[in-house]
Amino acid sequence: MQYKNISGVVLAGGANSRFNGSTKSKIVIEGKSIISRIIDTLTEIFDEIIIVTNTPEEYEEFQKHKIISDVFEKKGPLGGIHAAFKATSKESIFVFAGDMPFLNKRLIIKQIEYYRKHKYDILIPVINEYIEPLHGIYDISVKITLEEYLKTDQNKAVREFFKLLKVGCIKLENSEETRKAFTNINSPSDIVFY
Repeated sequence: MQYKNISGVVLAGGANSRFNGSTKSKIVIEGKSIISRIIDTLTEIFDEIIIVTNTPEEYEEFQKHKIISDVFEKKGPLGGIHAAFKATSKESIFVFAGDMPFLNKRLIIKQIEYYRKHKYDILIPVINEYIEPLHGIYDISVKITLEEYLKTDQNKAVREFFKLLKVGCIKLENSEETRKAFTNINSPSDIVFY
């Protein structure tokens, strides 16, 4: 089943400073790059996939998807979310960090179904007290507020931006399945476990 009114968005940009400048999403885990693993999962769910990156030349093998760069540069994830809003043809976007190799189709669909039953500007998962803004669904109505916010000198942390909007939370069980799905590869030491 694919959802027709929501885009899957991968934030594949970033400085990758802890990887000596190597592109984090291109790191191979269990024989496949992180970005390939993410795209394989998202293709089963979304008919439109957008990859946001500052180095589009590194993603030529994914040309059948939309590959775009930030309009507002060096604004972190918010800049990537804004770029995705400008590129999407859908009513909302489901944003994923580009360093999550074990995305879980069941949990993604659960979050989409919850979002469709409630009216939030943004829906993010919560595990215990931990939130994951980069596994979040963002309504297209957020675009104008975000654009205005990015033009200011305010803190560009995603959590700060959330204060301006109606943000809902879907509580997920703190299970092994969930913890694996939300694994981020933040440094080379994280890879040794896989």
